[in-house]
Amino acid sequence: QVQLVESGGGLVQSGGSLRLSCAASGLAFSSYTMAWFRGKERDFVAAISWRGGNTYSYSDSVKGRFTISRDNAKNTVYLQMNNLKPEDTAVYYCAASGLTPPRALSNQYAYWGQGTQVTVSS
Repeated sequence: QVQLVESGGGLVQSGGSLRLSCAASGLAFSSYTMAWFRGKERDFVAAISWRGGNTYSYSDSVKGRFTISRDNAKNTVYLQMNNLKPEDTAVYYCAASGLTPPRALSNQYAYWGQGTQVTVSS
């Protein structure tokens, strides 16, 4: 049984930082593309694949502010969010796909976490 559990959300002022974590179990973590999406529409944020080295993809709205990373030994993916803006406010979801390279379409991700709320005040 695959489980993805997000943590690290919260309330932060505009310009602040947060680090989200997603702990995965029940899957061969290192072979999966891991990603973050946000909001009811599951808008793409960032994704990372590992095939001996990492490859990345970011949405234009977060490029240069957010960094996705993974620790295959801990089965965990992270999202470091810097210079947060009120428009970043959303529920953030962790997702896993058996496909590579990193991809932005939510329907290509088979597994999802429950989400963690991020609220950025102005």
